Amino acid sequence: MSNGSSDSIAPNAQRLLWAGFMAILAAGVGFAIRGGILGDWGAQFGFTGAELGTITGGGLTGFGIVILLGGLLADKLGYGKLVALAFFCHLSSAVLTFFATAAFGAGGEAGKHAAYQCLFWGTFLFAIGNGTLEAVLNPLVATLFPSNRTHYLNILHAGWPAGLVLGGLSNVFLGNTAEHKGLRWEIQLGLFLLPTIFYGLMCLGQRFPKSEASEKGLSIGQMLKDVGMMGGAVIAVLLVLFFQNDLGLSPIVAYIIGAVIIGAIGFATNWSMGAWLLALLLVTHGLVGTVELGTDSWIQNITGNIIDPKSGRWLFVYTSTVMFLLRFVAGPIVHRISPLGLLFISALFGIAGLQLTSRSEGTGMILIALAVYGMGKTFFWPTMLAVVGDRFPRSGAIAISCMGGMGMLAAGLIGGPGIGYFKDRYAGQELMAADPKVHATYVASKASSFPLPLLDPAKGLDGVKLGEVKNTPVEKQTEDQKKVAAADLKGDRLTLQTVSLVPAAMAAIYLLLFLYFKASGGYKVVHIGDVEATK
Repeated sequence: MSNGSSDSIAPNAQRLLWAGFMAILAAGVGFAIRGGILGDWGAQFGFTGAELGTITGGGLTGFGIVILLGGLLADKLGYGKLVALAFFCHLSSAVLTFFATAAFGAGGEAGKHAAYQCLFWGTFLFAIGNGTLEAVLNPLVATLFPSNRTHYLNILHAGWPAGLVLGGLSNVFLGNTAEHKGLRWEIQLGLFLLPTIFYGLMCLGQRFPKSEASEKGLSIGQMLKDVGMMGGAVIAVLLVLFFQNDLGLSPIVAYIIGAVIIGAIGFATNWSMGAWLLALLLVTHGLVGTVELGTDSWIQNITGNIIDPKSGRWLFVYTSTVMFLLRFVAGPIVHRISPLGLLFISALFGIAGLQLTSRSEGTGMILIALAVYGMGKTFFWPTMLAVVGDRFPRSGAIAISCMGGMGMLAAGLIGGPGIGYFKDRYAGQELMAADPKVHATYVASKASSFPLPLLDPAKGLDGVKLGEVKNTPVEKQTEDQKKVAAADLKGDRLTLQTVSLVPAAMAAIYLLLFLYFKASGGYKVVHIGDVEATK
C-alpha cells in the first residue's frame, strides 16, 4: 500500500505518477512549440498547408505505431527498459530536426525535399519516444490506482495541457510575428529537452509494478482476446493508410500486411472475434484523436488568423490552462455522472466550442468560445482509457495501448492532414470566388489531397507567399494581400465548422453506450476474476 495515497498499490506510486506527468508534459511542450512554428517552416521552406499537416501528422502517426507495439511488449519487457528507450529517442529526434536548415541549403527542390524529410522523420522519432512512454504510463497508472483510474489518469494527462501552456508561452515570448522578431525556431523547439531530462532523472532507479493480467501470468494471446479480430480490423484500417501514405507502400502490399495483422491476432487468440464494445471504443477513440490532437495541431494557427498571430498564441495558452485545471477534478465529476455521462457532456461542449470559435469576431467572444471548446476536449482522452481499463482488465497494457495508438494514428493520418486539406480547399475556393487573377498569383503549384471518398484534390495557397502576407502588417497590405488574408481566414472558419461534425458523431455513440449500460445494470468496474467467472 502506498505511503502517499490510499488508492495506490505501491510505495513509489506518487513518484511514478509525477514522473509520468513530466514525461507527458515534455510531449506537450514539443507539440505546442511545433504548432507555433508551423508558419516559420512554411515561410522558410515553402511548404503548403497539407505538407505542414503531414509533418505534424507524422509525429502523431509515429506516436500511434509505437503505442501499439509498446503495448504488446510492455508487460513482457518491463516498463523501465521502455522508459530508457523513450529517453534516447527524444534526444536523437532533436539532432535530426535541427538539421533541416542545413539540408535546405542544398537548394532547389532537392533542398526542400531534404528539409521536409528531416522535419518529418525528426518529428516521427520524437513521436517514437512519446509513444513508448504512453505505452508504459497509461497501464502503469491504471495498475497503480485500480480503484480510481479515471481520476488519476486525468491527473497524469494534465501533463499534456501543462506542456501546451509552457510551449504556448514560449511561442508568445520567443516566436516570430509581423511586429516582433523572435528566436530561431531551433532554439524554441529545443526547450522540450528540459522536461525530458527531468523525467529521466525521476524514473532513474525506480521499481515498476506489473499489471493485474501480467501478475496472473496471462499470455499475450490471452491478453489479446478482448481485442480479437474485430478490434484488429479497426486498427488495421488505419495501419493500411499509414503504410500507403507515410511509408509509400503500394495499396496491394499495404492491404496484404493489414490482412496478415488481422490473421496474426486471430491465430494468437484462437480466432477470437473480440469484444464488440472494445471495437466500438477503438473507433470512437479514433474520433477523439481526430478532434482533440488533430485540431490542437492547427488551433493556434487558426485562432491567430481570427484575431492576430500573437493573440492566437495567448488563446492557445488560455485553452490549455482550462484543460490543465479541469483534469484535476475528473474524479468528483465521475462519481456523480459516470465516465460515459462525462464523455457525452464533453462531446456536446466540443460541438458548441468549435462552432462558436468558427463564428467569433472579437476577443471577448473567442475567449468564451475557446473556454467551451476547452471544457469539451478536456476529459476525452484519459476517460476513454479509464473506461477500457475498467471494462477489460485481462488485456493488461494491450487494450489501453491499442486505444492510445488508435487515437494517435487517427490524429496523424486523418486529423492533422485532414484539417490542412480543408484549410487549403476552402481558402483556395474563397480566393477564386473573390478574385481569379489574385488566385492565379497565390495558388500553390501542388494540389492537396485527403484519403476519403468524394474528396477531390484541391489547390490551396502557396506557403511562402501566404507567409509574406501574414508577416506584413495589415495597414501596409496591398488590396491583393487583403483578399488573400480574407480568403485564408474564411477557410479557417469553414474548417472548424467541418471538424465539429466529429464530436457530433462521438456524442451519438456515447449516448447509445450510456443507455446500453443503464439498461444492463449500470456501469461497473470489472476484474479478471469476474471475466473468468463468466466463461
